[in-house]
Amino acid sequence: MDAFAVSIGLGAKHTDKTIFLAIKAGLYFGFFQGLMPLIGYMGGKEIFGWVEAYAAWIAFVLLFIIGSKMIYESVAGGPEKDIVKITHKVMIVLAIATSIDALAAGFSLTLLDINSILACAIIGVTTLVFSGIGVFVGAKSGTWLESKAELLGGVVLILIGVKLLFT
Repeated sequence: MDAFAVSIGLGAKHTDKTIFLAIKAGLYFGFFQGLMPLIGYMGGKEIFGWVEAYAAWIAFVLLFIIGSKMIYESVAGGPEKDIVKITHKVMIVLAIATSIDALAAGFSLTLLDINSILACAIIGVTTLVFSGIGVFVGAKSGTWLESKAELLGGVVLILIGVKLLFT
């Protein structure tokens, strides 16, 4: 949802060459959103044995922190508001900035019984698609959807964390 919200903002502020920007945003955000949880997963695998008894609580705390950060950012505004030119350097910075929380979320993948490579691939492809769509949505609607998308994403992450406590 971070990448989607940023993509909406990029599309709203840069309405020329929308198709190229949508592809660029999708590729950058999709790649980093898929890579960061994989890095978090690999790091989390190393310490999983020590924290297995507290797995649900750790996942809850991580998801709560990430969700709260997203809710805060939906109110405070995003990093793309002052960007004049979309260079590769700018896209790398935005992609890393929006995927740092995915690194922490990747740690929670060690707490679930899933195929982590497949999960990260799905995250990457989903982000690619939604980021591309976000640019078009932003170009057509302006920035009014930007903060609402991030707010919804934050609430959903917190609710997933609460659910993990009771399963």
